[in-house]
Amino acid sequence: MKVFDIQAPKKPTNLSINSDLLLKAREMNINLSATLENALAKQLKIKQREQWLQENIKAIQAYNDFVENEGVFSDGIRSF
Repeated sequence: MKVFDIQAPKKPTNLSINSDLLLKAREMNINLSATLENALAKQLKIKQREQWLQENIKAIQAYNDFVENEGVFSDGIRSF
């Protein structure tokens, strides 16, 4: 599942960045747009995962309780 539409058009944005960090990044020819997009995509994925877990915590707990009490389908057939 994609975190965001990678085909969406680019949009100019103004940011405030530590001037020394910006200077050093430019000296190293770091692509600021690509670096920011990658970092934002990682953070978005983390936040979406946290949100999904929070929204599904009751179902996850119910499943875990069921498995603890009843076991899983393969309990009788697995050999390990």
